Amino acid sequence: MIREHAGAITVDVLVQPRASRTKVGPVHDGRLKVAVTSPPVDGEANAAVIELFAQQLGVARTAVEVIAGASSRRKTLRITGVSAAAVEGLVG
Repeated sequence: MIREHAGAITVDVLVQPRASRTKVGPVHDGRLKVAVTSPPVDGEANAAVIELFAQQLGVARTAVEVIAGASSRRKTLRITGVSAAAVEGLVG
């Protein structure tokens, strides 16, 4: 689910668009569940996921990118400038 690579981490997420509120967690099917209020249209849900992780981890939006699954609910994010422990702290 969370892996460290040279200077960055990757996180497997399961996105729930059009949720009633924005939320990170719990883990579902080996992926971190992320609920966002944005619809899955024109990349709005992806932008909301990026914004959520950037705010929660205190990094710039440019430090968070969707590297796999851009048009799927199952995505992989690459985040630079944080440790795996920081992302694990979001789940709790």
